[in-house]
Amino acid sequence: MLKLYNTLTRKKEVFRPLKKGRINLFVCGITPYDFSHIGHARTYIVFDMIVKYLREKGFNVSYLQNITDIDDKIINRAKEKKASPQRLARDFEKEYMKDMKRLKIDSVTKYARATEHIKEIIRQVKRLLKKGYAYQIDDGIYYDISKFKNYGKLSRRTVLGAEDAVSRIDESIEKKNKGDFCLWKKSKTGEPKWKSPWFLGRPGWHIEDTAITEKYFGPQYDIHGGARDLIFPHHEAEIAQMEAISEKKPLVKYWLHSGFLTVTGQKMAKSLGNFITIRDFLKENDSRVLRLLIIKNHYRSPLDYNDKLVLQTKRELERIDEFVSKLKWHTAKRKTASKNSKIIKDLILRSQKDFNGSMEDDFNTPKAIAVIFDFVNKGNILISQNKLSSTNAKNILEFLKKIDRIFNFILWKKPKEKISSELLSLTNQRQKYREQGLWQKADEIREKIKKLGYWVEDTKEGPKIKKI
Repeated sequence: MLKLYNTLTRKKEVFRPLKKGRINLFVCGITPYDFSHIGHARTYIVFDMIVKYLREKGFNVSYLQNITDIDDKIINRAKEKKASPQRLARDFEKEYMKDMKRLKIDSVTKYARATEHIKEIIRQVKRLLKKGYAYQIDDGIYYDISKFKNYGKLSRRTVLGAEDAVSRIDESIEKKNKGDFCLWKKSKTGEPKWKSPWFLGRPGWHIEDTAITEKYFGPQYDIHGGARDLIFPHHEAEIAQMEAISEKKPLVKYWLHSGFLTVTGQKMAKSLGNFITIRDFLKENDSRVLRLLIIKNHYRSPLDYNDKLVLQTKRELERIDEFVSKLKWHTAKRKTASKNSKIIKDLILRSQKDFNGSMEDDFNTPKAIAVIFDFVNKGNILISQNKLSSTNAKNILEFLKKIDRIFNFILWKKPKEKISSELLSLTNQRQKYREQGLWQKADEIREKIKKLGYWVEDTKEGPKIKKI
């Protein structure tokens, strides 16, 4: 029975979708004014994993993600680069999609741009004005938070508490309340603009999300995800907008938020020199490293990124790769009778049960990862005791494939490294010396191989060359 921690109620709840067998899930997407960073990667890897798990359970999941392709940040960055905001947003959106592809994030059903939903946005602003939740001043149409009785229920802030908001809240001396936010902004000279019943303008930050989700999901849906720093004011504003328009509660049944990501104990910032983009990370590391690094930490917990953690994750992947390599060798080479089928079958069933139990408990991936490594350890013992047949090895690989449909870091095909003819020749010569019992000469060649930056590991399957 799947249980989710709901930010709205501050407790774990049994998951029951609004419609049996079907889930509508929305996650706040990027504002494409720069390259995406590893904080973005955390959120989108987490929800990619969650969606894949739900689909494995048999749910029909519609995963919607917006793209905020018009925003003050985009306009300001475009001015710096002397480019059009539209061109800048499209270029960084393309880079984001490249990053997602490389990270194997492929579960999103639809990406929806804000600028392609202007009609829906204007329609929502009209309804909020008509119902008395919005008002017009010189620079835009604003939402009056004092009119919404339950404002603050997600973040546990009062209307007065909203006065402290500092995150992308629109400033205007004409506003009724300091926490009021803009629904439709009057465009300044040179800024992108669209026709409206009021004036040429552009959408506010919060209204695009509810306009998009109402179009595709209706006034209520199952799950809303995003990073923890969006709870206030962004997600609070979404609730205020849509529940005021529809008069239906709640807008979202389950709110899921991923924890903060810091870099060596500090908030990531360009000024601190610790700003790590996804593309920069992938220049130095395999994509699998980032997936495992993120998934092995609970999605709601803080995550402190550092070099030690990256190195540890690489070593963990090496353990998995070595185990998978042994299994593949057994499937191809071993033709022994399957004498230990019951032992293997019981191990797989028990591990599958433990894995599912961990995931059912609010996606407890640290426990799920521990199950995988415990399985690897036990599998290695069976291999060392020569208790694995080709059939058993195939069954274990099938089990790992099933898990990898969710986690997507176990069985990736790694690009084969081109081994130089010199290195290959040295390795073959060393092997001949070993077979002849000429150990000193074999050791001398091993040292030559080390100087080339490689290490030779002697296995039952023959010598394996690894980069140091």
